[in-house]
Amino acid sequence: MLFLGIESSCDETALALVQDGRRVIASHVASQTKIHERWGGVIPEIAAREHLVALGSMYQNLLKSSEVSPNHIDAIAVTQGPGLIGCLLVGVSFAKGLAQSSSKPLIPVNHVHAHVHGALLGIDAEYGQIFPTLALVVSGGHTNLYYMSSPTAFELIAHTIDDACGESFDKVGKMLGLPYPGGPHVEMLAKSGDASKVSLPRMIERKSHMAFSYSGLKTAVARVIRDEKTTAAQHADIAAAFQDEALGQIVRKLEIAQMMRPKAKSIIVAGGVAANSRFKSLVKESTKLPVWFPEQHFCSDNGAMIAALGFHTFRQDKHETNLSWDVFSRYPFEKFLTTDN
Repeated sequence: MLFLGIESSCDETALALVQDGRRVIASHVASQTKIHERWGGVIPEIAAREHLVALGSMYQNLLKSSEVSPNHIDAIAVTQGPGLIGCLLVGVSFAKGLAQSSSKPLIPVNHVHAHVHGALLGIDAEYGQIFPTLALVVSGGHTNLYYMSSPTAFELIAHTIDDACGESFDKVGKMLGLPYPGGPHVEMLAKSGDASKVSLPRMIERKSHMAFSYSGLKTAVARVIRDEKTTAAQHADIAAAFQDEALGQIVRKLEIAQMMRPKAKSIIVAGGVAANSRFKSLVKESTKLPVWFPEQHFCSDNGAMIAALGFHTFRQDKHETNLSWDVFSRYPFEKFLTTDN
């Protein structure tokens, strides 16, 4: 089946055509990074307006570049949430219009869950080799760890209790005077630093507490910069120390998760931070299981991951007629977690 995926949750407008949930026919992404750079973060109203301007022409260009007729598209998948409400409404409205005019099925997709499928695009492994799996989504807005028994079964077993990992990279980057977005620049600066020269706290050391935390780590970095009156030459050491702990706490919890879920056959790492080379090496060094990372251009938000999860959701729930179409801004943790967690 050929699925059209539409993504507009934040500051990337993205559309893609994906065959059978794996093979990407075409993927187009329009980034707004340069537009929001002057503010050091995404302005929701501006982002929504940019999606509104971009979607129509991007859809036509996608069809033209892939030489696919709208009649050949079997179904449409669109991000329902989480994300910026105005941005989500633009994408959902556009998708509803396409579905209504073409009489195609329309599938709502959870953006965070879809990132996992971004790591599986284009790979040759059979699903039986991958699932059950432990799946990490580490991005600017989310830091979640799931146990997945199938492509659509997401059991949330750990999440951040404050800031997301990618968000903390951007904020520390700003403290160090680096350009926006800070994540890639912190990674680059850290390569020339010595993490052992800067003492930072280890976050959530208690093994029984399956969670991630970044607010205290950011505060510790701010204090080092303020109290030690650091020079630009010392910033590389700070970046290296921060990066090792920001990523290290994820790896520690992932090691515990492997003991909690011994049936896991693999590990999937997805989201924008999955592009970090230090992260890749830390995860691979920590496990004997096969590890799947997305191709570089599928780490950040894209339409292909939306189409991929939409395909699996449709196959599982194609007789479902009561799909909820309320867009949502935040990840609905209360649906997945008990008070014991």
